[in-house]
Amino acid sequence: MNVDLFTRSFLMLFVLLNPFILSIYLLEVVTALEFREFARQLFRAMVISFVVFASFAWAGEALFENAFQVRFFAFRIFGGITFLIIGVRLITGARETVSVGAKGEQVAASIAMPFIVGPGTISASVIAGARLDWGWAALAIALAQLTALAALLLFKRIHDHIRANREPLMQRYTEIVGRATALFAGSFAIDMILRGVEDWLEFVAAQP
Repeated sequence: MNVDLFTRSFLMLFVLLNPFILSIYLLEVVTALEFREFARQLFRAMVISFVVFASFAWAGEALFENAFQVRFFAFRIFGGITFLIIGVRLITGARETVSVGAKGEQVAASIAMPFIVGPGTISASVIAGARLDWGWAALAIALAQLTALAALLLFKRIHDHIRANREPLMQRYTEIVGRATALFAGSFAIDMILRGVEDWLEFVAAQP
């Protein structure tokens, strides 16, 4: 197992999961649910997401080209565009949140898709599967998800502790973190698009 490739695969997925951005999208759930229920729903969402990610890591680019009839670099470019839209919406303050109107497993499913499972994270899973043996790729994916899960649970603890007396502070946090992470999200999105374009140019150059 190549440690460098394992680390890069782990970091790529963790960066795309980005618990800072997730904490904003999940703020309604964080506020409405008790810690134990929030942890249970979030863990379910991570399990659902892991099954999807591990499946794409195992199937690889062949799934796109043979089953979906779509070249992987096209999906990668689309993932970058989607992530770019998220960054723009965070800067402008326009964003969707997970509703707590759903009950039971529906809350976990609403968290998993589309806030955890998306074109960017699926692309990262496929790349991890191409870099590593499937078992190591699955481990990198699981560690990235567990790290994001731990960060979100820590945010929930902090939120519950300061919510009662410092509600304006939480609102300020949402504004600052949303705009700060938007800059990173936009930059990473552009990089994804450029990498997809590079793959397309290589594909064109290889044609007879």
